[in-house]
Formats: sequence, structure tokens, C-alpha cells
Amino acid sequence: MNNILKLKKPVLWLMLFMTTLISGLILPGCDDKDSLDEGDPVVRYVRVTNPDKSDSLVTHAFMGTTVAIIGENLINVKEVWFNDQKAKLNMAFITHTSIIVTIPNEIPEEVSNEMTLVTGKNVEVKHPFGVDVPAPFVESMLCEYVKAGETAVIRGNFFLDDPNIPLEVLFPGNLKGEVLDVTLREIKVKVPQNVGVGPIVVKSLYGSTRSTFYFKDDRNILLDFDTKFGAGWRPGKTQGSNPAGISGNYVAMRGQLNGDWDWVEDDLAFELWGQAAGRPAGPLFQGDPENMVMKFEAYVVNPWSGGWMQLILSPHSTNNNSVNSNPTLARGFWRPWETSGGTFKTDGWITVTVPLADFKYSHNGSANNLKLVYPDNCGSLTFFVWGPVPNPCNVFICVDNVRIVPR
Repeated sequence: MNNILKLKKPVLWLMLFMTTLISGLILPGCDDKDSLDEGDPVVRYVRVTNPDKSDSLVTHAFMGTTVAIIGENLINVKEVWFNDQKAKLNMAFITHTSIIVTIPNEIPEEVSNEMTLVTGKNVEVKHPFGVDVPAPFVESMLCEYVKAGETAVIRGNFFLDDPNIPLEVLFPGNLKGEVLDVTLREIKVKVPQNVGVGPIVVKSLYGSTRSTFYFKDDRNILLDFDTKFGAGWRPGKTQGSNPAGISGNYVAMRGQLNGDWDWVEDDLAFELWGQAAGRPAGPLFQGDPENMVMKFEAYVVNPWSGGWMQLILSPHSTNNNSVNSNPTLARGFWRPWETSGGTFKTDGWITVTVPLADFKYSHNGSANNLKLVYPDNCGSLTFFVWGPVPNPCNVFICVDNVRIVPR
């Protein structure tokens, strides 16, 4: 027994010595890391994140731009501020020597032209950096058909109304509208008299932007129910009042839906079968579907809580209602009640936009790798409200100015 203990003691001492030696080698490394982690951040420069332009240093950038902050001891940074606006940080994009961050899209109330880095110990480090405000971004209108003297709503971003240089809205014909109210993302403006068709222009202190959409868009109108009518078994039930039309007559889709997949085709459908309408053989529009959108004005009079508005493009020679349930025909949907709390209703007319790139669904809502076949399956058009009905509803939807135009 004593011999065994005598044998083990040198081994134990050797193990202790090695442990101490290894600890001595490791601990200085940990000390170095700790001292690096605890150092104050240092910003050397800011550059763009494009790898092809990694040597492009910047001292200012537009709101919404993603930049790389280069320096030392940046791993401790918990907050980055541009002027008085706090940026969102992703810790996966923070290292000792770099931070990748997107400049906030909010307009600063106090402009310091500085970037502020804040550590977990509330150490603040400032670095000169300016934030540029872009020209207005004009995205859409609540309704593209608004009568003279009535209020149009323009949506987008960076709508800034400066007391010295007020924001302006110019309608086609270079006619200035009366701006009634402005927020960062919305403009309410009175439509002037004698406005024509075309883009609108929004001007601010920071520049001007022309819309890609047209006001009172008359390009490639397929159905206006005044001069261009539906054709087929159900061309649509038209009227011009109760409610008042947006531009003459419109089609009224009215019918009771009590359960899932109620088939109320006579009242909740209208068609433009190209052959029956005497339209030339071929597609109803020219252009790459990926770059086109279907638009129409709609007025949802009653609360809508069931049934999808199915937008079905089909071959020119369509002459029966089998297209409604044809699982091979890719179609688009308008089903706003699903994302608005289960019920949807409009306060007057609105413009609905559905990209043709989103015409990828079967009648039951499944995608199944469907895609719009152009030009073969684009010679006729059907609108049909049909689908799930989680809550029974008396559908009353008015539709006008159906068109397919560039996005």
C-alpha cells in the first residue's frame, strides 16, 4: 500500500504542475480578451456593405441605407444612434472590429450630424456622420380615380412639409392640388379641376418624385361597363347609382354566402370571354406578366367576411364555367377580409392592385407550383367570389375599370 502511494505522489505533483502551467498559458489570453472587450469603442471609418465597393468610405448616407462601421472594441456596443434615432441591431452582425447596421427610416427631430455608439456600461462614443433625407417615395393612391374637388389620398414615405418650402402635389397637366394634410407616409390633397391622365408628382424640400402609377389610368382598360362590357354567360349586372359610381357604370356583385364554397355564380361572378366579346385572338395584354399588375376600383358596401374574389385568366376560346374550378389555371386572389380581422368594408371606392406574378394559385388557394401561362391562357377573364366562408355574409362589392398595366 505504501509503495502504491509513493508511486502516485510524483504523478500527482506532475499533474498539478502541468495544470498550473496550462492555466498560466491560457489565463493571459483570457486577460487579453477581457481587456479588449472592456475597452471603449473606437470608430475608424464607415463604409458601404457592397463587397465590390468595400473601399468606398462614407461620411453620410440616406435613411434606410445599410452601412458597416469599422473600428475596435465594437463587440461591447449595445446601441447605435443616428442623430436622435435609434437603429435596430442584430448581434450576429457585431464583431470586435465591425458593426453592420441600417440607418433608421425615421426623420430626426434633432439633427446633430453624429453617430453615437453606446456600450453595455453606458459609455458613449460619438463619430461625425450625416443622414440624408431622400426625395419623396410615392407608392400608391387609396383610389386612382377621384373626381375634381374631392380628396385624394397618396401613400408612400418621406413626405415632409417644410414651412419655408411647403410640400406640393402636381396632377397631370402640371396642375397643383390643395394639400390638406401631410404625415410622413400619407398626403391628403384636393384634386384640381380639368385634371388629365398620367403620373402625379410630389415635391418636397428634399426633391421631387414622379409616380409610376397613373392617375385616372386609362391604359389597357378591359372593362369599364360604359363602353367595354363583359361577355359570356354572365357579363355582369351593371348599375350607376346606390352607391354612386366612380366613373360611370360599374358591375355590382351581390349575393348571400352561408357556408364554405357556396356557388352563387349568377350574382357573384362576371366574365369577359374574349371570343364571345369579339376581342382579337391572343392575350388581353402585352408584356411580361412578371412586370404587370391587374388593377380595378372596388367599393365593398357590406361587411365582407367570406369567399375569395378569384381573378381567373383563361384561354381566348373559353365558353363555359369550368374555368372557375379548373385546378390547372393559375389565378390571383383578392381576399382582404382574411387580414383585416375577419371582416372588410371600404369607406367609398379604392384601387385594388394584384401583381400578375401572384397569379399562382389553384381555386382552393393552394399554389402547387402553378404559374400564369402567357400568352395561351390570357385571352379571357373571370371574376368569381367563391371559397371559404367562416362567417356568413351578404356580399355587395362594386367593381369598375378593370385593367392590366405595367407595375
